[in-house]
Amino acid sequence: MRFDNRVTRLLGVDVPIVQAPMGWIARAQLASAVSEAGALGIIETSSGALDEIKDEIRAMRDLTDKPFGVNIAQAFVRDPNIVEFVVDQGVRFVTTSAGSPTRYTAPLKEAGLTVFHVVPTLHGALKAVEAGVDGLVVEGGEGGGFKNPRDVATMVLLPLVRSRVEVPIIGAGGIVDGASMAAAFALGAEGVQMGTRMVSAAESPVHENWKRAIVAAAETDTVMLNRHTSPALRALRTERSESLEFASEGNAMALLGNALDLYFGGDMEASIALSGQAAGRIEEVLPVAEIIERTVAEFGEVLSGLVDSYLAGAPLAPAGG
Repeated sequence: MRFDNRVTRLLGVDVPIVQAPMGWIARAQLASAVSEAGALGIIETSSGALDEIKDEIRAMRDLTDKPFGVNIAQAFVRDPNIVEFVVDQGVRFVTTSAGSPTRYTAPLKEAGLTVFHVVPTLHGALKAVEAGVDGLVVEGGEGGGFKNPRDVATMVLLPLVRSRVEVPIIGAGGIVDGASMAAAFALGAEGVQMGTRMVSAAESPVHENWKRAIVAAAETDTVMLNRHTSPALRALRTERSESLEFASEGNAMALLGNALDLYFGGDMEASIALSGQAAGRIEEVLPVAEIIERTVAEFGEVLSGLVDSYLAGAPLAPAGG
């Protein structure tokens, strides 16, 4: 099916699906596969390794001529010249996250970039719109990674934000297939972001142990860490993460250990595997192109099925009736 809405037009893509900017993972190998499939790949900066990021953006130019974006994770990027860095790479779309939308929105837009800010609350959404963003990534607490300690589910947050803002919204948190994408659209989104689904993709650079852990996970196999402080984290349930689940002191960020030993070495107890509750709905490792193709096909089938099942031939109820 063909999409044409504000998100596809702003991003220059055929499919309004955005790959989440996971640290160390959202690099050229994965992001180029997403862009090549007609959606939008994103290059991360949350690793803080900007020299490597520059090489990854250069690699994107070699791997795809399709649009892609960069995320500026404000809490993890200390370079005061990050805006200049992103602009110099020729990037046209940026998501900003983990910080105030007032910090980078104006200079990015002055440089001609399209800017979406990631928000976990209505208050954050209103602040971002006031700062002049082009759109929002509205992220529910069921998503993986860094979270607001007072998490709100996508089912509540997305329609609430939609009722109060006019800018286009990309829904995030729990999005894994066409049915969840259709649900997000029904709640007011014009695009969706996938994180955990992309971590488990064939082109994802993470170790197979992590992918297998996602496939094996039940819907209850994530834990929320750091509810008493910030940032909170949603991660796969392992011995390491489960031991921290109800901790009321300290900061799980200090106990991440050697993340790269987990990410690329496959030691699932070496660090914390950031993953969303959608892991419980992922049943196999698939190529990115197939994930996106299946999602789009199911999205259309779900919408058509709802019409056929509940509306076809049924008289419309009178207004107010």
